[in-house]
Amino acid sequence: MFNFFRVLFSPIIAILDFITKYFKTIVFLTIIYFIVDSSSENMDSNSFEVANLQKIELLGPILDVTKTLDEISEAKKNPNIKGVLFHVNSPGGAVAPSVELAYAIKELKELKPVVVYASGVMASGSYYASIWANEIIVNPGSMVGSIGVIMQGVNAQELLDKIGISTQTVKAGKYKESGTPTRKWFDYEEEQLKSVINDTYDMFITDVANARNLKKEDHTKFADARIFTASQSKQVGLIDKVATVSYAKDRLVELSEVQIPVWKKQDKFDKFLDRVISQTASKVSVYFNSDLKAY
Repeated sequence: MFNFFRVLFSPIIAILDFITKYFKTIVFLTIIYFIVDSSSENMDSNSFEVANLQKIELLGPILDVTKTLDEISEAKKNPNIKGVLFHVNSPGGAVAPSVELAYAIKELKELKPVVVYASGVMASGSYYASIWANEIIVNPGSMVGSIGVIMQGVNAQELLDKIGISTQTVKAGKYKESGTPTRKWFDYEEEQLKSVINDTYDMFITDVANARNLKKEDHTKFADARIFTASQSKQVGLIDKVATVSYAKDRLVELSEVQIPVWKKQDKFDKFLDRVISQTASKVSVYFNSDLKAY
């Protein structure tokens, strides 16, 4: 019987043995392929043309935005780049990096046009990051909004009691244990956390109102953590146009006043690694990170 199964699964076993034995070689050849393929493409299309437009992506939950900020800074300093397409598909994320992106886009816009295109989700922190662009264009199937702030925690006191674990704390400062997961929050701690949430929310809706020429006192119409369809977000003034990515690119060409649009190309292998690393790290961090979030 053992021999029967061994023969039956021998093709699969052989493939796995081959992959295990030559894994490093496969990875090396894959890297070489991406490098050669990217180089040949650049030789064919950009040998005699200098890129004058650039696409910068904001994909997945917003946590570490160092790379995106670097790309924005490079686009700002590069005199050849006449306009930037900010491609967004993100549910939001941590407040501080979302604000960093928003003001980096605002500074970039003062020098060259920026068009935001949302291909799927542009919610909360990712919407915050996009508000100062010249125009915001979204795919007809996109979801927009969720302008709000949240802080979550768990109360694991009963579980800890059941398994016989107790915590010990030495602290200085009345509010130092605010947000602890080891017990129910005291009323004064909850009130203090609410004040942080409310102040951050006020900053959020103030910036949205200023950037989009909306009335802050009408925030329950365009904010209040509500989710909008593409057409609904247009009606409340959160976006400028419901259209496809080709329209967004054409609009950027118009605003940039370039005669022959040449898009800056990202290295394929770098792009592949960026997506794998960011998506993996972001999904893990979203569930284990307890920071203030704009989701």
